[in-house]
Amino acid sequence: MEAFLVSTGIVALAEIGDKTQLLALVLVTRYRQRVPIILGILVATIANHALAAGFGASITALLGRNLMRWTVGVSFLAMAVWVLVPDKPDDGGANQRHSSALLATLTAFFLAEMGDKTQIATIALAARYASTLAVVAGTTLGMMMANVPVIYAGERLLRLVPLGAARGIAAVLFAALGTLALLSL
Repeated sequence: MEAFLVSTGIVALAEIGDKTQLLALVLVTRYRQRVPIILGILVATIANHALAAGFGASITALLGRNLMRWTVGVSFLAMAVWVLVPDKPDDGGANQRHSSALLATLTAFFLAEMGDKTQIATIALAARYASTLAVVAGTTLGMMMANVPVIYAGERLLRLVPLGAARGIAAVLFAALGTLALLSL
């Protein structure tokens, strides 16, 4: 349960102001079809984060727990700094032309998540926790918690959310997790 809750919270906070939120806003503005966009985000996130978690779990088996403890700790500390850097929308993902909102969203979100901080966090979380399924479920829920409100509330929501404060909270959480990983296990 801890893996699920930590994964959900970390990704939900890390996604605030992320390029995928901007991408969700662009897609809903362009297609005006909320349900296919939400389904596209869900499927893309499950696929991307399952691959990332599988990688994180397998790298732990290769390197061993002690080396991974240091790797995860340093990764989380790096994430604490990275989350403070504002994202900009990717031209490649947002401007792709597809006949359906679902296909456009699925493709754009899957590609936008490659190498993104939430994918890196998913790798680190899967390396930290034994339950890969709980990590993928948590990171997927966190992604949905961050992006679905943007789809429904759009620009109005983005004006109300203090992005700097949210990034600061996420940075503190990543730093705390990194420190705990370095000190424990």
